[in-house]
Amino acid sequence: MMEYLLVLVVGVAAGMLSGIVGTGSSMMLMPILVVCFGPQQAVPIMAIGAVMGNLGKVLAWWREIDWRACGAYAVTAVPGAALGVHTLLILPAHAVDVALGLFFIAMIPARRWLARRSVKFTLAHLALIGAPVGFLTGIVVSTGPITVPVFTSYGLERGAFLATEAAGSLAVYAAKIAAFKQFGALPGSVIVKGLIVGAALMTGSFCARSVVLRMTPAAFRTLVDGLMLASGGSLLWAATGA
Repeated sequence: MMEYLLVLVVGVAAGMLSGIVGTGSSMMLMPILVVCFGPQQAVPIMAIGAVMGNLGKVLAWWREIDWRACGAYAVTAVPGAALGVHTLLILPAHAVDVALGLFFIAMIPARRWLARRSVKFTLAHLALIGAPVGFLTGIVVSTGPITVPVFTSYGLERGAFLATEAAGSLAVYAAKIAAFKQFGALPGSVIVKGLIVGAALMTGSFCARSVVLRMTPAAFRTLVDGLMLASGGSLLWAATGA
C-alpha cells in the first residue's frame, strides 16, 4: 500500500508539472515505477498513465489545439512508436534501466542545442521529426524534452503548445499500448497500475491550469534540465545496483 500511495502522491505532482511546462511527468515517475514494479513493467504502466495525463491536458485546453500540426507529427510518430516498443521488449531489463538513464541525461545538452536554433519549423518538419521521436518514445517512455522545442519552433506557445503536444502524444502512447497488447506485455495487473497512475496525472493536469501562464522561459528550462538530470541519475544508480 505504501508503494501505491507514493505513486499517487508523485503522480499528482508530476501531472501538475507536466500541465505547466508540457513535460516532466515521465521523468518524475519513472524512477518510482522502476523501483516499485521493475523497468519492463514500468514502461507499459507509464504508457497507460501518459494517455490519461495527456487527455487531461487536451480537455483543459481543447479549443487551442492546432490539429494540422498534431496530425503532421502523429502520422509518422505512431508507427515509429510501435517499432520502438518491439525493440524495447527484446532488450534485457538492465539495458532498459541504462538506456532510460543515459537518454534523460543526454537530453540536457540536446534540448539546449535545439533551443538555440531559431529555425521556423513547418508541417513537413514535424512529419520528418515524428518518426525518430516516436521510435525513441517507444523505447524510453517519453521524449518531451525533444518535442517541447519542436512544437515551440513551429510557433506554438502556452495553451496552444500544451494542447497540441498532448494531442500528438495521445496518438503515440495509444500506439504503444496497442503494441504492448499485441506482444502480450499488458496483463491485467499492469492495466490497473496504469489506470492508477493515469488518474493521478489527470488530477495534476487540471490543477496546473491556473498557473500555466505564470512560469518564465528561464524557469521552464531550469526545471526541465533539473528533472532530466535527477531522473537519469536515479535510473543509472538503480542499474548499477542491480
